[in-house]
Amino acid sequence: MSTPREAAGHEPVVRDVVAPRPVVRRELVHHGRIWDVVADDVDLGGGTVVSREIVDHPGAVAVVALDDDGRVLLLRQYRHPVRRELWEVPAGLLDVAGEPADVAAARELGEEADLRAARWDVLVDYYTSPGGSSEALRVFLARDLSAVPDAERHVREDEERDIELRWVALDDAVDAVLGGAVHNPSAVVGVLAAHAARAAGWSTLRPADSPWPERRTATMTERAATDVRGAGAADQG
Repeated sequence: MSTPREAAGHEPVVRDVVAPRPVVRRELVHHGRIWDVVADDVDLGGGTVVSREIVDHPGAVAVVALDDDGRVLLLRQYRHPVRRELWEVPAGLLDVAGEPADVAAARELGEEADLRAARWDVLVDYYTSPGGSSEALRVFLARDLSAVPDAERHVREDEERDIELRWVALDDAVDAVLGGAVHNPSAVVGVLAAHAARAAGWSTLRPADSPWPERRTATMTERAATDVRGAGAADQG
């Protein structure tokens, strides 16, 4: 699906391409509750085979919720790996098999922020840490907001139990990001993308159901046999 600018003849000056290298061996190092760690021996060509340990991640979605006053919703949540309370946007894992990304985003907005949105668009897609993780993340822009009725609200637990919600002017959120006060990747990417999209008159937005080929459709363990067989066939060729 092309953006309005691309449809008007403005092609990107650069574009990522699918270019997998053969995997000659794969080992499951750790099977986790949410993600796995796998070790791949990868043939880079020219006689070079390297070993890489990868976090095999199901992917995630995030939501920049923007109200009629141009404010973005941020929430503060404790993140144990970095020992900090981070200001974030609503987000969650793609851990329901076959669930459309926009449906997952709407669920997370309701669970974490007690909000619904009548208008959804794709804001930006990115890999969170492609040097070591397969996690692909899609950030949506949610507008025309309304509150979830009290009787239907999600009971938040664990780290989500003490979430603090705050509406922040988009320009102030940009200043917080650029000033080094906000570090959560979805908040950083989402806030800056929303600022850029607004400056472009929202012409860069894509439909909520736009194709997302980067999203994981099978675990690396499930793909292992195919990858390794493919490498063997290439060697025989």
